[in-house]
Order: sequence, then structure tokens, then C-alpha cells
Amino acid sequence: MLALITGASSGIGYDMANYLASLGYDLIVVARREERLKDLKYKLNNINVTIIELDLSIKENCYALYEKTRGYDIDLFINNAGFGLFGEFENTNLETELEMIDLNVKAPTILTKLYLNDFLTKNKGHILNVCSMASFTIGPLMSVYYSTKSYLFKFSMAISEELRRNKSKVKISALCPGPIKTEFSEVAKVKFTIKEQSSKVVAKIGIDKTLKGKKIIIPSFKMKLGVFFQRFVSFNVLAKIGYKFQKKKGC
Repeated sequence: MLALITGASSGIGYDMANYLASLGYDLIVVARREERLKDLKYKLNNINVTIIELDLSIKENCYALYEKTRGYDIDLFINNAGFGLFGEFENTNLETELEMIDLNVKAPTILTKLYLNDFLTKNKGHILNVCSMASFTIGPLMSVYYSTKSYLFKFSMAISEELRRNKSKVKISALCPGPIKTEFSEVAKVKFTIKEQSSKVVAKIGIDKTLKGKKIIIPSFKMKLGVFFQRFVSFNVLAKIGYKFQKKKGC
């Protein structure tokens, strides 16, 4: 069994790599920080680990990753690489936001297209797109990040329905966690006001439910309740609630 994970140098991606190794998967791990990938490979010396240093916010590198790995018989592909940015849109850095769109939206779109076609040829395989609870609501002060995750979630669900109607054995899942103890908050420059989940727990739940073919994975009962009650609230109210929530976590 073989899994490919983007953004594997830290956070959920790192913990997914560790958990998959415990299940006996060999790994292809991708990230910008080669030294961290080397540390991961050294730690996981009981399995075969291939490390690939690439910045997937660069479109050409997405195609390069596929070319480097197209000869492998991959069973599970995980689009995990991504980041966020906090602040009022008028004040945030546009180039950083464009890079975010490239990494959070363009990269998983390209990679899903490429690897999905291979999986369809074999009529097997799982794709896991790491989304967020941000997928379900409106996020003032993190407007671009929330929008990218909303795109990725709806993109995943649309493809899932296409696969279902075609009776394909290929499955695509969307992992939608709430706040997690990772480096994300440092990069996005936020501090969370609600209890963060363990990255290891979220990684395990995400992998287990993906392998069972679950489409939408929300690894928290409280977050599931939040998604349920949002359907009874207008967009205007969601935006007001979102602003108050986001304002509290600005560093």
C-alpha cells in the first residue's frame, strides 16, 4: 500500500504520515522544507519513504510532482498543503493571498485532476482533500482563506457525486476540522479562542474515515452541531458571527 501526502513536513500532514506508517503504508511525502522531510523519513525507518521537495504554490511544480510519481501504484492521495492569513482584506498582502489561492485552490485542483484519472483507470483509490470548518461559513478577517476552503469542499463533493453516479470504486473525501494544534496559527497570525483538537487525533479520524469511503469528515461533535445549526441562520448573521469570532483570535 502506498500513500502520497502533500504538506507532510508538519501538522496534520506529518501526523497522517506517522499514522499511515503504523498501518503499513509506504509513503511519498511532499513539502517545501526538505530537512523536515528527511527527519520524518529517518523516524519512519520501518517503511519505504520517498521525499520530494517542491513548492506546490508554483503551478509547474504540481505537474512536476505528477511526473515524478506517475510510475508509482498510489492507493491514497492526500491534498493537505495550505495556509491562511489573518486581517482585514484592505490591509493584507495581496501577493501572499495570491500565493494562498495558488496553494489552497489551484494546486489541489491540478493534482486531483491528474491523480483521479490514474485512479479511474485502475477503478480504485482514495483522494482526501483537507478542507476546514471554514468551508461551511463566512470568515471576515480571513476572507480569502475561508473562500479557498469553501471552494475545495464544494469541489470535492461535486466530484464525489460524479463518481457515485458512474458507479466508480474511486472515492474522494473532505476532511473538515476545526482549530487544531499545529503551526497554522503562527503562519496565519491568529490565536484560537476555543479548545484546539489534537492534530494526531484529527489525522487518525481523517484517515480511518477516508479509507471507509466517508465523504464528509468532521472530527468533532461540537463542530457537527455547529454545521447543523448554521442552516437555520442567514448569510448576514453568519457574517456578523464570523467577524466577532475572528476578531477574538487576532494576535
